[in-house]
Amino acid sequence: MSTIHEQAMNYVYQQVLQRLIGHFGRAERTALQLLIQRIIVAAGGMELVGNYKVLVVHGGGEVSSYTLALLRAAQLTIAGRAPRTFHLRVATLRYVGMTEGRLDEINRGYGRLFLHDDPRVELLMVENQEVLPFNHQRPASTVGREISQRNMLMVGHLTSGDCRATLCSDTYLALGDFYQRVTTWNGGVHALVSGDSARKQSQFLAWLKKTAQGAGVSIVESWPASLTGLFARMDEWSTGYYRDVYGEHYVSSDNPSKVSHRHLAYIGIADLYSDIDLPSSSVLTEFMAFAPDPLGFHFSHPSYSNPLLMAHLRGLQAQCLRDLDYEDGVQRFVQQAAEYMRRQRLPQTLLAEAGSREGRILSSTYAQQFFGLDETQLICLLFSPFIHHGERLEGYLRQCHPGMLVALPELHNVLQGKPTADMLQQWLTDTSGLPMPLLQHLYRKRPMVSASGRWRSAGAMTHDSAQACQLSGR
Repeated sequence: MSTIHEQAMNYVYQQVLQRLIGHFGRAERTALQLLIQRIIVAAGGMELVGNYKVLVVHGGGEVSSYTLALLRAAQLTIAGRAPRTFHLRVATLRYVGMTEGRLDEINRGYGRLFLHDDPRVELLMVENQEVLPFNHQRPASTVGREISQRNMLMVGHLTSGDCRATLCSDTYLALGDFYQRVTTWNGGVHALVSGDSARKQSQFLAWLKKTAQGAGVSIVESWPASLTGLFARMDEWSTGYYRDVYGEHYVSSDNPSKVSHRHLAYIGIADLYSDIDLPSSSVLTEFMAFAPDPLGFHFSHPSYSNPLLMAHLRGLQAQCLRDLDYEDGVQRFVQQAAEYMRRQRLPQTLLAEAGSREGRILSSTYAQQFFGLDETQLICLLFSPFIHHGERLEGYLRQCHPGMLVALPELHNVLQGKPTADMLQQWLTDTSGLPMPLLQHLYRKRPMVSASGRWRSAGAMTHDSAQACQLSGR
């Protein structure tokens, strides 16, 4: 980079900083100074800050968007005071169901902060256990979608149609692997900056622990004192969980994540937000032009992780399992979710018509587009008719496929692995969305104890591990 070009870019960066700080109130200016101080102390002093690299996880939510803006202000402020400033790594987990709107929102925020062409900034995305440069236009991984679809179906069946476990588990269980990859990739980072509260992090870790225990994973009561140890344990529990889910059909990753041997610092800044009203902050509403994604995944709220699809599942559940109308199930969920939707500033119209015929078509289209599942397969998942030697199979057929009752003995034979007509095997795979070997595996499995999305206090967690990571990138 020529001197003239470097000077021109520095001028641009300072203009970005001035515009950004122009949206800061008094509390936000104080938060900025405290954040700068914490980074400099963690780096070992101003003379070492130029070699320091910090990570922030960005899922496109309110907290991570604001945290990113504050970090950018800190980075550019230090650049104006010292010869060099810290490096910033921004990482996003691309999960199945992440909408184009969410990716566009993230990319738009990057543009407003002028991150794309700054050599001091890395913008990364992890998809299907691969670290990639962030690209909001990259098509979703077909292989990744197929894996997540299979995981979603298997977890749904084994938890007896638990809606929250079905929608949340695959994304939550990927976080241990995700953190190990983004903290070790290309030389790693020195610190993790998080705007999430210790309570939120503790609740997630409690969920993860309970989920692993439900799968029979051996749990060590003491928590790792380091971030790297915590990430490794999260990944270990996730692996143990899927080993139990798939049994002999489990396939290890050919690209396993690596455990970092660097001692990662944790820079928690949730306390800096205590006097800031994030939803109405000009930094978010005007500078970042932040708008909640109505179809986005909401990490911190498993009961409403995906409101539209959750309403759809509750409608199907009411219709097929409880002898109610589809609309009744949807409206009960809408009533439960109303306060959450208001707090998150999500459009009330999203669920207002969810119980109508048009709303049902929209929900079904969404499930098919992002998860590759049609209503027949979702209803099958909610019934979970194959587990525990098909004890619910007759009830499922009677309710949903009465014409197949005559073939009940033969269906049991298929699931036991006995020779039967190909057409019955094809019917089972089409109806469930799962291949025959996995259906036969489910037939031999007992229902799994589910954490059911209930967040509980981790209790025995140490202070360090309770504040160990930004678990969601909200």
